[in-house]
Amino acid sequence: MLDARGLTCPMPVLMVQKEVKKSAPKELSVVVDDRCAVENITRFAHSQGYEVTVKADGDEFTLELKK
Repeated sequence: MLDARGLTCPMPVLMVQKEVKKSAPKELSVVVDDRCAVENITRFAHSQGYEVTVKADGDEFTLELKK
C-alpha cells in the first residue's frame, strides 16, 4: 500500500509510477487526500491496464488498482 496523504500532484502519481515500474503489481492500494491525485492516478492506472476502484472516506480516498 502506498500512503500519499499530505502530498499534492504530481508526487502521488510519481509514487504510483515508480511502484508500477519497479514491481508491476497485480494489485496496488493507494491512499491520497488530494482530489486531483485521484483523477491523475486513475488516468495513469488505466493507461497501464489497471481497473480502478475509488472509495471515499471524508477527505481521504483509497484507490484500488487491479489487473
